Amino acid sequence: MSKYLKLFTNRIFVTVIWFGLSFFAILKQVLHGHINNYYIYKYTFVNLVHKVNLYAPQPKYFLDTNHYGPLFALFIAPFTLLPDGLGAILWVMLNAWVLYRAILLLPITALQRNVVLLICAHELMTASFNVQFNPMMAGFITLSYIFIKNKHDFWAALIIVAGTYIKLYGIVGLAFFFFSEHKIKFILSLIFWGVVLFILPMPFSSPSFVIQSYYDWYASLVEKNALNATSTMQDISVMGMIRRIFHYPQLSNVLVMLPALALFGASYLNIKSYKQVSYQLLLLASTLMFTVIFSTGSESPTYIIAFVGVAVWFMNLNRPVSKLEISLLVFALIVTSLSPSDLFPKLINREYIKPYALKALPCFIIWLKIIFETLTRKFDRQPVYAAV
Repeated sequence: MSKYLKLFTNRIFVTVIWFGLSFFAILKQVLHGHINNYYIYKYTFVNLVHKVNLYAPQPKYFLDTNHYGPLFALFIAPFTLLPDGLGAILWVMLNAWVLYRAILLLPITALQRNVVLLICAHELMTASFNVQFNPMMAGFITLSYIFIKNKHDFWAALIIVAGTYIKLYGIVGLAFFFFSEHKIKFILSLIFWGVVLFILPMPFSSPSFVIQSYYDWYASLVEKNALNATSTMQDISVMGMIRRIFHYPQLSNVLVMLPALALFGASYLNIKSYKQVSYQLLLLASTLMFTVIFSTGSESPTYIIAFVGVAVWFMNLNRPVSKLEISLLVFALIVTSLSPSDLFPKLINREYIKPYALKALPCFIIWLKIIFETLTRKFDRQPVYAAV
């Protein structure tokens, strides 16, 4: 048994699994020509240069529409110079690498990092199948915390602003503001990067077009939010779960979001624990999960963000872990991570998981437990993790 445990926690083995699953996923999609999301990304830059509305349908080139900010065009720009298949593969592998590096920088032991990677590997593959940006966003949120913890506030501000200008989710990096020891510098850095990154796309197009694109982006997000509630592919959230289970599509998001924000905010009442790494990691896990389970824009591939939170939570628990905590992890692995795959019974997924947005359920339960832990755990008795 110990021989298998050593294998599954070996860095080389875990790294091969991490990148190998993502490579397999994107290679399969490229060979079958299923890289529609990559085309959406590619034409974000093409349209920026040619001053074509970034959010208008272009069925000649791709299905659906773009929902990323103008800054995203510069992130994808280098890949547009490559053949589409190669560009899609390298884009997915870059996403996997950013999240990989972020996890390796977490202030936990090397063994714990390996386990986090292993827990998240299948969920990463789901995101890679869909050629998603979400792994990089999970990396951005995680790096926001890591940079603040390591007193690199200037770079933390860059990551937060860039993430916000790309997909709004990045703004949750501000959840780690109270961990900063240089709050004035952090605020000034946010202002600096806010101006720089707002201007940055303009030389590739024009100031007026970029400004108009931000208005168009807002309009597209409002429209998308209205459509999410009627889609089984979107709104895989706590609100979506309630709407579908109780057949109550008119449920206002505010009725769920206000109590959720109150609970999230309650975690900060434990002021004396702000400098404790175990407490900080719980807030990181909570933030990663909150971002997804309370967003109407969440879909199955978005859950790589939440699942990093699940893994960080589990590796940050007091040892030995309880049977309940193990059960919650297994519940999340089966229902949240495996349900969209061929390893899960298709009938159950089709009849129950998808129609009722139950992919969100395990993460929601774990998130509630995290909130409870932030308020009740004795963090001053936690071990100091080795920074190796």
